[in-house]
Amino acid sequence: MATAEVERRRGQLAALSIAAVVIIVGVPLWWKTTETYRAWLPVSQIRELAKLQLQLSADVEVVFARGTVTPEQQKKVPLTQTQEEDHAVDEDTALKYRYETKYRTATIMEEDALNKPTAAEADLSLHVLSESPCGSLVIYVIPESSSLLPEDVKVYIGQRRTVLLRVAPQMRTAKTLEQLLHHLQPHIKQVLRVMSFSHADITAALSDRVRFHPGNKESIADSMRAFKSSPGYEITFSLLNPDPKSHRLHWDIEGAAQTYIQPLLTKMSPVANFSIDSQTLHYAMLGVNPRFDNTRSAYMLNADSLAHVINPVEARLGSNAASSNPVLNFLLYVPDAYHSPLYIQDQNKQKVPSNAFHSPRWGGIMVYNVDSYYGPEAEFPVDININMAKVMGVFLAQLRLLLGVQSSPPPPGFMVAPCGRTGLADWELDRLMWSRSVENIATATTTITSLAQLLDQIGNIVINDNIAEQVSSAVTSLQLAVAELEAGNLKFALQFSKEAILASEKAFFDPSLLHLLYFPDDQKFAIYIPLFLPMCVPILLSLIKIASEARQKRREKQAKKD
Repeated sequence: MATAEVERRRGQLAALSIAAVVIIVGVPLWWKTTETYRAWLPVSQIRELAKLQLQLSADVEVVFARGTVTPEQQKKVPLTQTQEEDHAVDEDTALKYRYETKYRTATIMEEDALNKPTAAEADLSLHVLSESPCGSLVIYVIPESSSLLPEDVKVYIGQRRTVLLRVAPQMRTAKTLEQLLHHLQPHIKQVLRVMSFSHADITAALSDRVRFHPGNKESIADSMRAFKSSPGYEITFSLLNPDPKSHRLHWDIEGAAQTYIQPLLTKMSPVANFSIDSQTLHYAMLGVNPRFDNTRSAYMLNADSLAHVINPVEARLGSNAASSNPVLNFLLYVPDAYHSPLYIQDQNKQKVPSNAFHSPRWGGIMVYNVDSYYGPEAEFPVDININMAKVMGVFLAQLRLLLGVQSSPPPPGFMVAPCGRTGLADWELDRLMWSRSVENIATATTTITSLAQLLDQIGNIVINDNIAEQVSSAVTSLQLAVAELEAGNLKFALQFSKEAILASEKAFFDPSLLHLLYFPDDQKFAIYIPLFLPMCVPILLSLIKIASEARQKRREKQAKKD
């Protein structure tokens, strides 16, 4: 009897020991070894970025030439004024524009430069004297009698960041400096709208974050024409020869790209990286049949049918699978002898002067007619050397539009200097950099906020250390980009915004985020129940039996006492 009691007691202790080991050691060990690893993320800083408060600061310097201010007015300069404009885009996004305007008189060397025969020479001389930083403007106020500008021109915009502003008649009547600046302020604002950032451009750059409602069809086309901001772009030039039996084409695309395209791309290197390639496609036909016009003795492509031209040709172009950058396609189509000449006509049935068209966020196509080479004694195939200057002039204009360089006509009374060899003025580059910086910040904040929300909602996703590092890098770069924009350092703001968008997209599209994304709870039960149920049932039954015997003993003791 004593032996049975000892065995029963031993069994109870064994059951209690196993249960204690399972509860104290096994369960925490299993919990720790099967938990999802989630590195720390700067969630509070990401929430702060979700409420985007952007301030764009621009420095403007107004220089009065001799004869534009009276001696009494000259005593109050130099002078600095600051103007701010607040715009609430939506409940989570607000914009502030800050203009710091410094007024001073021209130096002796600047007066000598303003005495040059032409405005272009004056612009170059002023640029040599002092180069203005990115995002800034220098406005030189010149007398009404100055011969630098034609009589009907009141504002001359140079190739750099310099403006020549002729004194308006109402400015001459100003007796005090305050009255002069009051009359001058509308002209300065008009110059800023042309050469610096505008509210319409900045709002369009926020399209990834804010629903944009343009007021007219023209603004819709402008916002949808250009490619989205990207760290790099691939530019492909393709020569389409539908009938090699009719003509043998020769084009110096390498030399033409180096002469006409590369200067623009070099100047735009702060915005993105570019690569150029070319190809020649034989027997590449258009997707539509042109219609012959008897009155013009030529084949015509209507504007309505241009949309159907791209798809059949695009299948022949190929793609660069090694790169994820957007591709800008520029196609030169040379019609065969049986469909020459071929012209593009607009909605008003008029010939398009460039004989070319562009497709938003895709590229451009130019039709190059060579029917003049088909004489009565011509021997096929005819050797044809393509005029690359004519072709590249069209492609360069299309490239500017597709990269987001604004080309709106200047206001009345404005004269804009030609862009020169680079195809891009300094102030045009600044304007593009403002838009790209804001667009990069908006895209990066949207990406990093979406990632934080996704990781918060789905607890099964593993957050590795490299993901946390990329997220922290993106947040830091975003904070620096916003701070540099506020300080007016446009070049650094663009650089940090590019780093932010690269880090945020690298974190968002990391493959490791999908490891446990589709691992629901029912699958966990299907795995763990066959493993733990055979072990847990005997332990649980033993604990129930021990508890039952303990209650039975208490009842017996209570009965004896009674």
